[in-house]
Amino acid sequence: MGCLSATRSKAIHKIDIPALDWPMARFPRYKYPLEDYVHENQQEDAKCLEETEDLIHKYNAAGKPVAAILVEPIQAEGGDNHASPEFFQGLQQIGKRTGAALLIDEVQTGGGPTGKMWCHEHFDLPEAPDIVTFSKKMLTGGYYFKEEFKPPQGYRIYNTWMGDPSKVIMLEEVIRVIQRDRLLENVNESGDILMKGLTTLQNQYPQHINSTRGRGTFIAFDGTNAAKRDSIVNKLKLQGIHSGGCGDKSVRLRPALIFQPHHANIFLNKLETVLSNL
Repeated sequence: MGCLSATRSKAIHKIDIPALDWPMARFPRYKYPLEDYVHENQQEDAKCLEETEDLIHKYNAAGKPVAAILVEPIQAEGGDNHASPEFFQGLQQIGKRTGAALLIDEVQTGGGPTGKMWCHEHFDLPEAPDIVTFSKKMLTGGYYFKEEFKPPQGYRIYNTWMGDPSKVIMLEEVIRVIQRDRLLENVNESGDILMKGLTTLQNQYPQHINSTRGRGTFIAFDGTNAAKRDSIVNKLKLQGIHSGGCGDKSVRLRPALIFQPHHANIFLNKLETVLSNL
C-alpha cells in the first residue's frame, strides 16, 4: 500500500488498491538542449520547489504532517526526467525548514550506472540525504540512513531474512570487481561516447529524435511522438539492440557497467541505421 501510494508510474498499477493520502509535487520537466534554455529551466526548478513547500505547509496545517520528501535522482519510469543539482539542494533546504526528511530513491540509479556509485553524489548536497533506498544492481532491497533515524528499539525494523546476508556477501564481491576493473571510469567513458554520438544523431535526424540527456550510461532520448519512439525501439530489436521505452515518448538505455566504448560505437551505428530508414 505504501509503495503504490508513492508511485506515479501507471494508473493501472493502483486499480482496486486502497491508497494513502500522500501529496505529489511536480518534478521538473526541462527543455533541451540545456544550454539553450538555462533561464526557462531555472524557472521550472523554482516552480516545482515552490509547489513542494506549499504542499508541505498545506498538509502540516491540516494536521497531516509530512514526514519525508521522496524523490528519485532521475525520474526513470516517468520518462528519464532529470533535475539540476540546484533543484535537489533546494529540496534539502525545504526539508530542513519544514522538518521533513529527504529520502532519495536510488533503486534504479544506485550501483554505478550514472558514473558514480550513487546518483545523488552528482548534486553537491551540503550534507548526505537523510535516507537512501537501493536495489537492483545492489542485489538486495535495502536502505541506509543517518544515525538520528536509527530506531531505538531492537527489531523495530524487521523482515524474514534480516537483510538477506547471502546477498550482502555477493554484493561485497560485486563492489570489489567494480573497484578492481575501474568500472565507474568505464561507465563515464562509454557514456561520454554515447552522449556525443546521440547529440550528433539528433542534430542529423531532428525529425525523429531529440532531447538527449543522461549521466554516465543512464541515458535517454525522445522520439518526436510515442509512435515514433515505439518504432525506434522495435526496429532496434531487429538490429540486435534491446532498448526500452519510458514516459510518453522516451527511449532509455540501461547497459551494464561492463558496457565498453566499442559497444557504444556499435549501438550508435545500429541506431543510425534505424533512423536513416524510418
